[in-house]
Amino acid sequence: MSLNATPSFAQTVRHNYEKMKFTQEELKRIEQQLSNPEGESGIEIAKNMNESNIQMTIDSIKSLKLLESDILLEIRHGNCGHLEKIYNETNDIQYFGLEISETMKYEAERINQKLIQNNRINFSLYDGIKIPFPDSYFDKIFTVNTIYFWRKPLDFISEIYSVLKVNGILILTFAQKDFMKNLPFVKSKFSLYDNDDLSLLIKKTEFK
Repeated sequence: MSLNATPSFAQTVRHNYEKMKFTQEELKRIEQQLSNPEGESGIEIAKNMNESNIQMTIDSIKSLKLLESDILLEIRHGNCGHLEKIYNETNDIQYFGLEISETMKYEAERINQKLIQNNRINFSLYDGIKIPFPDSYFDKIFTVNTIYFWRKPLDFISEIYSVLKVNGILILTFAQKDFMKNLPFVKSKFSLYDNDDLSLLIKKTEFK
């Protein structure tokens, strides 16, 4: 397990939103779209967030140390504009992506049509609670900037543990609470963490 936060993400998001002025209603809509992107507005926000998050995502992919024939799960992949970077590491893995947003599932499939034709790639929807795969199925699992929106974090981490193989790897990447709490769109839909918070949470699970 890896706990990451990258300054470039913080700098990019802060810069993008400090130079714009939003009403409280607009900020609520942004928060809703970040938690579950929908429609044309969701597609645009997902595009912006993929660009803002890209270094965090690249660092996460490299931390996975992907091997040939790995079965990889990404939880809440957004538009998955980074999928090519995964297959730059090795083109012999099997990739599964899970999303709660139908918009993001279809957008990921649209953006990655050529990769899907030539590789073992599957995008699926899920309910945000139950991971619809057998126990001990994945070699590696990762997720970037999604933990803020988990409804029952302890239960969901245990759910991840159940579908991960023995000695599998989970990369859980997020921005620190001290930064996130100052963003104007971070309201009631976000639960914020720092490394200590997450370490305490992990200690309550079977992860080591």
